[in-house]
Amino acid sequence: MKTLLRSIRTRRPGRGFSLIEVLIGITIIGVAMLGLAQAFLLSVNNNTRAGEIAHASFLAQQQLDYLRTLTAAELSTFPSTARGESSDQSLDPNGDGSSDFRRITQVSTGGTGFTVKILVFPATAIGKTAATILAAPSQYRVRAVVSSIIVR
Repeated sequence: MKTLLRSIRTRRPGRGFSLIEVLIGITIIGVAMLGLAQAFLLSVNNNTRAGEIAHASFLAQQQLDYLRTLTAAELSTFPSTARGESSDQSLDPNGDGSSDFRRITQVSTGGTGFTVKILVFPATAIGKTAATILAAPSQYRVRAVVSSIIVR
């Protein structure tokens, strides 16, 4: 018991952290966490954008594959309402009831075949005229552009 009392009495003051040291430590940790949070948010935004680009590329390729199945006569009359086609479509690939993309398809007759250009935009481009969007596609954040020539 005497040794315990002696060790309590002989304890040197200042062995713990002062309030200033604790506040400085918390500030350093806070700044580090803030930097990590910004990096996390940046990665989430990049992943979202990459997913959007992958979806848009798939939708553009899907349209090109469809156009490749058409005959020369069908391509020359694209888009045909009788076949249920449209050159300007609002698309809802996830089926949630709201359009997520806008796909604009241009087909023109060239010397060697049909020149096809497909542009896919995010939902923010819905509501604008096609001519306005096609005049400055990058302004409306075009997500995919596929160009091809179909020969028949």
